[in-house]
Amino acid sequence: MLIIHPSFYVIDTGIRSSTLRRIEEAGRTCYKSEDKITDDSADQFIRRLIKSGHESVLEHENLSVRFIVDRGVSHELVRHRLCAFSQESTRYVDYNKRGLTFIKPPWVYVQAGMYDEHIMSFNNEWLMAMAEAAKSYHRLIAFYNWSPQQARAVLPNSLKTELVMTANLREWRHVLRLRASKAAHPQMQEVMRPLLTYMNNHLPAVFEDIVEEIRIKES
Repeated sequence: MLIIHPSFYVIDTGIRSSTLRRIEEAGRTCYKSEDKITDDSADQFIRRLIKSGHESVLEHENLSVRFIVDRGVSHELVRHRLCAFSQESTRYVDYNKRGLTFIKPPWVYVQAGMYDEHIMSFNNEWLMAMAEAAKSYHRLIAFYNWSPQQARAVLPNSLKTELVMTANLREWRHVLRLRASKAAHPQMQEVMRPLLTYMNNHLPAVFEDIVEEIRIKES
């Protein structure tokens, strides 16, 4: 069995030089101020729109992110119903052939890497639980002829899952405001705080206020 850390990466870099320009063009349509568009007008225009609460223009731009997290985190993410999701299926993926991977919680002190689940004893209760789940899953398929969709009944929340999540920039603001805050689950923060940093580095006009809002709340 493999133990890994959670991670993410942006699939479609909807973050391009033209992203802010398209948002600006949509926003200026509301005010018929297209004649004020210049090479560097988008940034300040979008900041003013966000400050005034006119965030609907951000819905014109989408971004897709692949998350590699555990099932507990994915269960929370799919509650954001204004997003689109495609998730690794425990019904159709046969981990008896592919091997099982688990996400290490931040409060569990074990090294990431390959472990032999047949070792009789680990010096870590969580690691022992993962090994027992892996052995049970393999036995149910190999010796009891269970299908993957039946054997998944013994798999824990720590099971690795991959989830592609697509949302417009307005919804990403909402998701990150909730999920990157200190009130979020620690495992959610593990991926969402770095994602917010990534978003802010590439689109500060759209995400800078979220970063500052969280900083003030936590100071």
